[in-house]
Amino acid sequence: MDIATTPTTPDGNPEIADAAPTPHEPPVIRREDYRPYPWLVPTTHLDFRLGLTETTVTATLHVERNPAADASPELRLDGDSLTAQSVTVDGIAAEWRMDGPDLVVMLSGSKHTVEVVTTIDPSANTQLMGLYASNGMLCTQCESEGFRRITFFPDRPDVLSTYGVRMEGDKAAFPILLCNGNRTATGENADGTHWAEWHDPWPKPSYLFALVAGDLVANSKPFTTRSGRAVECNVWVRAEDIERTDHALESLHRSMEWDEQVFGREYDLDLYNIVAVSDFNMGAMENKGLNVFNTKYVLADPDTATDADFDAVEGVIAHEYFHNWSGNRITCRDWFQLSLKEGFTVLRDQLFSQDMRGEAVKRIEDVRILRAAQFPEDAGPLAHPIRPDSYREISNFYTATVYNKGAEVIRMMRSMVGAERFRAGTDLYFDRHDGEAATCEDFITAIEDGAGIDLTQFRRWYSQAGTPRVAVSQVVNGNTLTLTLKQTVPATPGQPDKLPMPIPLKLAVHARSGTLGAEQLVVLEDDEQSFDLPLAGADPVVSINRGYTAPVVIERDLAREDLVFLAAHDDDPFARSEALQELAVTHLVGTASGSLSAEEQAAGEAAIIGAFRSSLADNALEDAMRGELMVLPSETYLFEVMATGERKADPGAIHTAREGLKAAIGTALSAELQALHARASAVMLDDPAGRGARKVKTIALGLIAASDPARAAELAAWQYDVADNMTDRQGALMVLCGLDHPARPEKLAAFYDRYRGNALVIDKWFTLQALSLHPDVIAHVRALAEHPDFTVKNPNRVRSLHMAFAGNPKGFHKADGEGYRMVADVILALDPINPQTAARFVPALGRWRRIEPGRAALMKAELERILAAGNLSRDTFEQVSRSLEG
Repeated sequence: MDIATTPTTPDGNPEIADAAPTPHEPPVIRREDYRPYPWLVPTTHLDFRLGLTETTVTATLHVERNPAADASPELRLDGDSLTAQSVTVDGIAAEWRMDGPDLVVMLSGSKHTVEVVTTIDPSANTQLMGLYASNGMLCTQCESEGFRRITFFPDRPDVLSTYGVRMEGDKAAFPILLCNGNRTATGENADGTHWAEWHDPWPKPSYLFALVAGDLVANSKPFTTRSGRAVECNVWVRAEDIERTDHALESLHRSMEWDEQVFGREYDLDLYNIVAVSDFNMGAMENKGLNVFNTKYVLADPDTATDADFDAVEGVIAHEYFHNWSGNRITCRDWFQLSLKEGFTVLRDQLFSQDMRGEAVKRIEDVRILRAAQFPEDAGPLAHPIRPDSYREISNFYTATVYNKGAEVIRMMRSMVGAERFRAGTDLYFDRHDGEAATCEDFITAIEDGAGIDLTQFRRWYSQAGTPRVAVSQVVNGNTLTLTLKQTVPATPGQPDKLPMPIPLKLAVHARSGTLGAEQLVVLEDDEQSFDLPLAGADPVVSINRGYTAPVVIERDLAREDLVFLAAHDDDPFARSEALQELAVTHLVGTASGSLSAEEQAAGEAAIIGAFRSSLADNALEDAMRGELMVLPSETYLFEVMATGERKADPGAIHTAREGLKAAIGTALSAELQALHARASAVMLDDPAGRGARKVKTIALGLIAASDPARAAELAAWQYDVADNMTDRQGALMVLCGLDHPARPEKLAAFYDRYRGNALVIDKWFTLQALSLHPDVIAHVRALAEHPDFTVKNPNRVRSLHMAFAGNPKGFHKADGEGYRMVADVILALDPINPQTAARFVPALGRWRRIEPGRAALMKAELERILAAGNLSRDTFEQVSRSLEG
């Protein structure tokens, strides 16, 4: 959001900064400076006269003094790029003034009715925050500070109001008029316009306001709640997309039923609407009763969506629905508490997906995402606690730390007290704070009181950044193994010294003879602790952090044969996968750093190949789990492991080592991999077995490609031609994109011609090429940026090409810096149009301090070039300046 500097913070508090801000230095907003807003707004009425280029908004606010706040005659209403046409107080024209972007009215009494009329141009809103136009439709995005781009209002999450809304517009242009809550009345006018009135009975902050007007059709199916109420459920899309909405609607019903059963939460309105929008900065938004979604997370059928896409639709639908209680009925007091709703809701959607698709594979997937996205944040210049202490631009804190690590922190509470006591704590939280703007502290206290646990020390997880590292050592004494655990939390910006945090770890002591030990939970609370554990037999092997009970890095010097044993025999699926990952990480980091002798390298390679062979031959494994055991550690994660302490990461060496290991596996297991590909290709079922088969099929194809490109190209071209679903078709094209083979351009052209005009599938076409291992990938990306179907104004399209390229470890980290220059150019071009999207590119360059000197200098130079350009948005300025300060 390109919001001008104001003399007050977005929370309405006095500006606190070390010095007067310059145009290039937005003010710092600090959590400790929070003060309640001086005025309550019990009810708000909004009247919209809708038009694509001109919309008039009349906002009527009923305000009264807040007894919990310091008295003030000043009513300060946040605004951004707005001009008031008129302002009245109690029906009389009022004196008012503008203070920067804010409108200020002086009020003498304790209760007033304030009316403000504004006119806005939705078609000019390229930031996609507030009210904007998207392909002839009007829609809104108000989280976090978009409502102030619609009308002047105390745009902060702790001002809760009950909304009544009247919408009026041309019926031909906007035949469907949607808003929050329940529709109370509709009508038509003689001039071809029509209107609808809506009322939301539940008080909400302005960031949850939503409006959609356009030519839409609905896939509808009612849901009956556990108390017997009928809820009208609609998924609204353009007419040509209606065939691809069944999965979204069924996912909504499954979410509603699951939340009743697992968390005791019942839906509270007569209507639940989901609208798919093609121009959207985020994945989706949980606006009360009217969820606005990126089309990517609504539309799905086997021809256009992969199995992973189906999972993503189900997971995001669930996430936004679960927000109805963990975010809407109980919202955030201020934006520093963002993880209160997001961390808790991510955990809820993860638990839901585990129940829908299987716990083991889902848990491995979630941890992979955490390590790829959140670990780099914790180790870089943008590190922050899940409850930050300060920010310049709140949109920069919609991060993996707030969401994914926030979920892991709450999951640890659940692990420590068990599912039943955790449910007692969440029930107390919902009962105690329903209808309030709460804090993270309120949530923790409710878990303490409901579950009967002291979380005093645990609160450090909310205030300390960084990924804890747990060093493990062991000594055997008779029939007992003494396990010693030592924790350290690395220094992060502004937090050089850390206190120990409670770290719950599930573990078991197995015997290499084959006897598996019982699982138990230990909690490491001090810098160092020892635990005496019974032995299951001779030659003990410790399985630790089973199920990934804590978001930490385990440091242990485990013998290669012990890792091989765990990879083959551990009864915890995550621990089994983790052992194989640890085996591969040790080998790849050693290879990339040049610290392994030829003999050590050969032995490590042989052990990994042996573990892979065991997974391929294990008939007890389902293919979904087999696929997880066949996935090598990502180059991003290897980067994080290699860049430890004073050691710098070398992306080129990491890539070479990983590709070399893939080639070795592909060569040694050529017959097995081709047999697996053939066997999986014969499975056509659209059920878990079919999904697993499709998964291993493409993984096998990728390993074959590393060792025998010509054979892989043949198999991939065949797989593409016979595919009857997007999962197989995309998997084949992904492999072909990285090969210099005639089938590559042929199948790319066929794919484009088949799906021309389908925006979501053409996004895939861009992404596959941007992520490819092809030696000319940068030239390909530059050419694609000139393609007629590419536009920088659509966030999905920008993410599909340039964000995908920024995640391509080979192309982005090209030694001459061309990849860095291209991403910096994108940031500079995008920032004036959509600063929120532009800022999300910066962290890729911000890791420069942890990389080898040659590339580090090139990355830093690009950040300095961006900063020197001047006139940066608040979003981008904060990310770049922090990355350079680091």
